[in-house]
Amino acid sequence: MLESTEPENKVEPNRVLVCGLGSLGQNCVKALKEFGSVVSAIEQVQPTGWEISELPSLLENLFMGDCRQTRVLEQAGVRQCRAILLVTSNEKVNIETAFAARLLNPEIRLVVRSAKQNLNDLLGQHLGNFVAFEPTQLPATAFALAALSEEILGFFTLDGQLMRVVQQKNLHELRLVHEFNNRHRRILEYLPCDRLPEPRTENFENPFYQWEPEARVKAEDRLTYIEIADVANASVEKNKQKDLTQFLSEVVRGLLWQNLREKFAKYWQWTAENQTRLVATLCAIVVVVLVVLGTTLFLLFYPDITFTQSFFTASSLLLSGYGDMFGGVTNNDPAPTWLRFFALSLTVIGTALLGLLYGLLTESMLSARFQFLSRRPPIPEQGHVVLIGLGRVGQRVAALLQEFNQPFVAIANSEIAPSILPKMPLIVGDINHALTKANLAQAKSLVVVTDDEMINLEVAMMTHVANPDSYLVIRTFDQSFTDNLSKLLPYADVLCANAISAEAFAAAAYGENVISLFRLNNQTILVTEYLIQAGDTLNGLILAEVAYGYGVVPILHQEPQKTSKFMPSDDTRLNVGDRLVVLATIKGLQAVELGAIAAPTWSIYIEKALTKDAIFEGANVIVRVTDAPMSEARELMENLPKPLMFPLHKLQAQRLVRELAKAQVVSYIIDRDISADSPDL
Repeated sequence: MLESTEPENKVEPNRVLVCGLGSLGQNCVKALKEFGSVVSAIEQVQPTGWEISELPSLLENLFMGDCRQTRVLEQAGVRQCRAILLVTSNEKVNIETAFAARLLNPEIRLVVRSAKQNLNDLLGQHLGNFVAFEPTQLPATAFALAALSEEILGFFTLDGQLMRVVQQKNLHELRLVHEFNNRHRRILEYLPCDRLPEPRTENFENPFYQWEPEARVKAEDRLTYIEIADVANASVEKNKQKDLTQFLSEVVRGLLWQNLREKFAKYWQWTAENQTRLVATLCAIVVVVLVVLGTTLFLLFYPDITFTQSFFTASSLLLSGYGDMFGGVTNNDPAPTWLRFFALSLTVIGTALLGLLYGLLTESMLSARFQFLSRRPPIPEQGHVVLIGLGRVGQRVAALLQEFNQPFVAIANSEIAPSILPKMPLIVGDINHALTKANLAQAKSLVVVTDDEMINLEVAMMTHVANPDSYLVIRTFDQSFTDNLSKLLPYADVLCANAISAEAFAAAAYGENVISLFRLNNQTILVTEYLIQAGDTLNGLILAEVAYGYGVVPILHQEPQKTSKFMPSDDTRLNVGDRLVVLATIKGLQAVELGAIAAPTWSIYIEKALTKDAIFEGANVIVRVTDAPMSEARELMENLPKPLMFPLHKLQAQRLVRELAKAQVVSYIIDRDISADSPDL
């Protein structure tokens, strides 16, 4: 009996089951097929249409029914699947299905759509082989980075260090590309200026992590690299660039009559929006006029008193001081009757104004109890980001913008709790009216991330009319709509949230921990963590083989019980229990999963060693960089000139030549096929 049922329960390494074929589910199927998976799906009812038109051809089987039911899961082959993606819109359904799937297949990988972080942590501990994502949160970083600038492509925190992906042009350092690599930085891409695409070019893709290290960087060339960065320090350094001359010029410009008049108009508009402000402003104007008038009259009638005395007299009368000045049944003051009536009027008006002032203060103190926490910073005047939509994605984008000290203002349809992002400038009200207050004409970019695609499109087009130079970032959910919109609006960055999230779900199905993601050349780059186990395709390899064979970028390596190392050396060997974090496209992760490592096709030809010590040191370098046996390296160095018949990847071979040169050994890279056909080389 066991023999007959064993084949049915055997897990197939590429079989994955997807539960829920909404927008996210369909994009997950597409991403899984790019991974080379055999995908089946369960849906409650037969869809009337597909967001991804070719989806039926991507599925091996589609089953109708409730995915929580054991019968449906067994019919869909859950026992043979390596992973199940639970991506319905109902979190309760996803969790219930996770329990049912775990009972049927104790080894299956559970990838769940859920926003309940605490519950997810508990489920991960009890169910094991479990990972949960909130799809609305995953693309938030992409939206924030698109709004910042073309230089910053991604950032994430890794072991307490902030990692930043930067794309830089107009470099004035005419160095070789590989010289930019150091312990804190790793080059990801180099593009000469003659190969640079036009801004926002559609479908531009450049092979990931393939660049020429010996090229000399020129002005206008483009480098993309990842580095360890401190955002706060970076912001401080940026602020230090403002010199005293620039500061003084800004002050002088602010005092020009045209600018003063503009500021007064803005102040009056701000005052007119609130009745309390308007009343207080009018009262202040009346007080100033009366004090000036009273001071002048007392100076004219009493020429022996000083200006200060006259001023304090007028002020005292406004503060109910008539009795102190002119009180008593008899008064020897020579002031005429009309001046006494004026003084009495000052006291009466002053008393009325004081009563009004006390009322305003009382109202303000009562309202301050409820509004104190909601006081927010002023709206930036220029160079800022306008963020529209403060749902979960919008709030995450706002938090990221604050983390980067990027000036911005958020627009929401309704009030939000004062405790939510209290340092965020906020405009509440109708979007069309709020845009007029957001200094849109001077804005750097607009990010519109509401839950309504049509509103996002409408606001983006309105913004382009008001400010054609602003950078537009639009959130969409439908992939076909995204593709069409990208073609019609070449000036906008249209990001399909579900498509970005789906790649993280697909990668997680294969057991990797996706830490973050960012976009580079229209590709999603996943920050992925591996824990090396016996039998893994990475076990026993040196990082040079991992990087150049699989096309991934190792950025962190940690041995058990040891401190993690950022930007590890290519010579590092991976062993069981090691932790490795890489940057990779979904194709790179697929290659790692299948063990489809690219064959090395290069080697080096060693001409001579300049000293006797160079023979010894050269052999050590060869062993360290190539992992060749020491005996072969010693024999080679003793019989120069001779080619190294040990296969290498091109960047690995070029590095070996540079390292040998430091050891005073002359060499150059060669193609292995040519060297094999030419014994004289």
